[in-house]
Amino acid sequence: MQVLVLNQNYEPLNLCADRRAFVLVDKGKAEILERFPNDIPSAHAFHPRASVIRMMYYVNRPRPVVKLTRREVFARDNYTCQYCGRRESDSTIDHVYPKFRGGTRSWENLVTSCKPCNRRKGGRSPREAGMRLRRRPRHPVVTPGRMILRRANGHIHGSWEPFLLPKVRRAG
Repeated sequence: MQVLVLNQNYEPLNLCADRRAFVLVDKGKAEILERFPNDIPSAHAFHPRASVIRMMYYVNRPRPVVKLTRREVFARDNYTCQYCGRRESDSTIDHVYPKFRGGTRSWENLVTSCKPCNRRKGGRSPREAGMRLRRRPRHPVVTPGRMILRRANGHIHGSWEPFLLPKVRRAG
């Protein structure tokens, strides 16, 4: 079973196995915030099975960085054409300002495009082609919580939601 590990300031750090979480709690390095209903049996007692633990000291680690890949550009744009708004499985990547005219391979110059829009735009800028971008492309902001959601492939335990999705929780 996976356990959500939070930093001392309640910021998500990572996921770990329940066995590792047990050791961290047993050694006094972490405390249990949420637990699963079933306990861990031992020879002499039953121990609580953690679902969410919080470290007792601050773990200093760098912010996660998203690499510039096709998959990440599609994910940033929600697999939607940034010119017409169609969602297609065979989308392409379009350089807003064409490469042969000095356009760079950067977050601010790459967008998801359906094949018809990409052909229509060709080697021109959107203005020259008479097309408008639905949203200005920018570098995605990634929080530690989002990285954990990706790592968990959407399989999150209900007790993790307040720590990973606090904005969704407050809006509801």
